[in-house]
Amino acid sequence: MNNFFILAITIVFITGYILIALEHFIKINKAATALLTGVICWTIFVFGHFTEHGADKILLENVSEIASILFFLMGAMTIVEIIDANNGFAIVTSLLGKGSKLKFLFLICLVSFFLSAVLDNLTTTIVMVTLLSKICKSRDDLLLFSGIVIIAVNAGGAWSPIGDVTTTMLWIGGQITSLSIIKKTFLACIACALIPTIIVSFILPNRLEKMESNQHNSLERKDEKLSKFIFFIGISCLLFVPVFKGITHLPPFVGMMLGLSIIWIITEIIHKKNIQTHYHSKTVVGALQRIDMPSILFFLGILLCISALQNAGILNALSTWLDKKIGNLNIIVLLIGTLSAIVDNVPLVAAGIKMYSLTNFPQDSNLWSFLAYCAGTGGSMLVIGSAAGVVAMGLAKIEFFWYLKKIAPLALIGYLSGAGVYLLQQYIIK
Repeated sequence: MNNFFILAITIVFITGYILIALEHFIKINKAATALLTGVICWTIFVFGHFTEHGADKILLENVSEIASILFFLMGAMTIVEIIDANNGFAIVTSLLGKGSKLKFLFLICLVSFFLSAVLDNLTTTIVMVTLLSKICKSRDDLLLFSGIVIIAVNAGGAWSPIGDVTTTMLWIGGQITSLSIIKKTFLACIACALIPTIIVSFILPNRLEKMESNQHNSLERKDEKLSKFIFFIGISCLLFVPVFKGITHLPPFVGMMLGLSIIWIITEIIHKKNIQTHYHSKTVVGALQRIDMPSILFFLGILLCISALQNAGILNALSTWLDKKIGNLNIIVLLIGTLSAIVDNVPLVAAGIKMYSLTNFPQDSNLWSFLAYCAGTGGSMLVIGSAAGVVAMGLAKIEFFWYLKKIAPLALIGYLSGAGVYLLQQYIIK
């Protein structure tokens, strides 16, 4: 492929990326922009591809990898939606109970951290910020606790193969395994979440004030046992996915489809005698109508873009340039994590996967686990740097500059602290 076509693909990708970043200003959904950018990149690739191997065959080879990621996400999102429709998340709110503001701060951090590792940071943010809006007596408390939630859910999702979409991409791609990513990044992620929380605990106004919600009971359903049952079934299905992959060595999306089919059958049996109009809302049929399809299509568009850049040789050239100019892989990965605060971490990780091959960096190499940590937690440094931040921004009405002043420094401290813990841990293990 000659330089003209390579330059054209690069310009289209950069233009599309800028439009995605400016989504809230131009009022065009980023999924539409990503899809258009991906199609144009591959169209240019077709016209510039002059080898004997057809461009369509190359595209289809890439689509199989992309489809496995999308099917996995669709299954996970549907299971989470089923749990929510049956009010399964009420069990999370009951765990928080009553207590001082200081105790509540650490409970919010820990529940967000561990819940996002099982679900995903987007869903966990919705659950936790909704809960905060019912419990916090002042807007200042709501904003501060929401900021901690953003940091905690992003840190919690980074160490789990199913907690963050970027870690999931690395897991599905074979760059990491479940036990390895947990072992290598858990302490770093704990540091990333806890250190900012500890700092806030010293400056928290009215630390001993009681936190109590008059609306707490409204979160409970009459059929509490059913809600808990659906919650534990759904969580068990999600947790079984890495176990299934380890046993069968089949792609992770197959295990996710197994879990989806199980909870589908169970909810159909439970609700089959229910003749009320909201019957379908509590089953997979209704959940499929509510899952965030624009996000799925956004991932499709971005992954199409990245595969076009990779096959055009652009990412390999970028990798070579970074190695020559910077050289140190740890610094490169730290920069990728920092950049994820400005742009979406999905394409950054997708690019990283294509830039560095499994031949040079085999499965469970430190590069991949450090990339999972940095890309997963770096987005917390700006409110628009992660899906969790964007959702919290809408639910809690967080202002960009307030977050930049109050939360961004805490997120930066947490990010660098976690990175330091990771690098120290790897140095000691050596």
